[in-house]
Amino acid sequence: MADNTSGHGPSKVQITRSDLGRRVSVRRITGMSDGRPVFADVVGELTSWDDGVLTVLGRDEQTVRIAEKALVAAKAVPPPPVRRGDRAVAAHLAVDRAELQRIAGRGWPGTETHRLGGWTLRAAGGFTNRANSVLPDGDPGLPLDQALERIRAWYAGFGLPATVQTDAEDPLDGELAARGWAPRASALFQTGPLAPLVDDPAVAAAGVLLSREPGPDWLARYRRVTDPGLAGTALAVLTGGPSVWFATVPGADGEPPAAIGRCAVDGRWVGLAALEVAPEYRRRGLARAVTAALARAAADEGAELAYLQVEPDNAAAIRLYERLGFRTHHRYHYRRQPEE
Repeated sequence: MADNTSGHGPSKVQITRSDLGRRVSVRRITGMSDGRPVFADVVGELTSWDDGVLTVLGRDEQTVRIAEKALVAAKAVPPPPVRRGDRAVAAHLAVDRAELQRIAGRGWPGTETHRLGGWTLRAAGGFTNRANSVLPDGDPGLPLDQALERIRAWYAGFGLPATVQTDAEDPLDGELAARGWAPRASALFQTGPLAPLVDDPAVAAAGVLLSREPGPDWLARYRRVTDPGLAGTALAVLTGGPSVWFATVPGADGEPPAAIGRCAVDGRWVGLAALEVAPEYRRRGLARAVTAALARAAADEGAELAYLQVEPDNAAAIRLYERLGFRTHHRYHYRRQPEE
């Protein structure tokens, strides 16, 4: 926490890195005029705070970078109302894809992380690609070949192959391809306004239950953990987001749940994941009900926009998400180190 002094006396900066993802109001010095400081204000989401520089995503999706030493006053402020109508549709598509990937990374974290310049190395015993890959964000601080050797060595320490999350628009993707790093596991990153989900009446009829932890029943329905030895690691990833909710639609007596889902709230964004419906309960609107219940919980915390990832060949899921107002923001994939 900083305590800067302006011409009007001391004024505390009442935010820290723990406020990442929250809406903040910031006053900073932008220059001098006639020997006096010139101040400017910005209200928006605190999206990063690294190397003495804060980034605030302000009105109209404008990114404002602020040096710590320029701060005069700052505090967390209540989130705005959930947006509705055309403005919300524009907002969810306007955000920079790198920023969305940072948000998604916080919502599905690795159990082990390491920073290499602007890159974040993530590992979680091999449970899911996102939690076991490098999120390259800017410069690694080393020549590329040296950086790749560093990440190879780091992942080797966990018995994992080095994997980088990237996309075709990133020049790094071409550099990795030229070095023999093979593509794998592509996904669509979809975004949408939260308001239509919050207003969905499907949740009332389904009896969706919400909790902060995934109970044994929830985990019994979740199909991504096929190795019992990874159960603890998977649980750490599932519960590791900024503000996580788990939704459950109970099944018949003694049976696993009919449907489940998970969300991670991060400021104005909520990430939806782990949406599963038992085969015998499909086409009853349960996926929509689970999504609506999670959306309401997220909206209560101030979220207004939503994101999710879906495999490109999952046509049924894509149709569902389109009906819920989601559109593809960008596509990404992973590249894995060449075999030696």
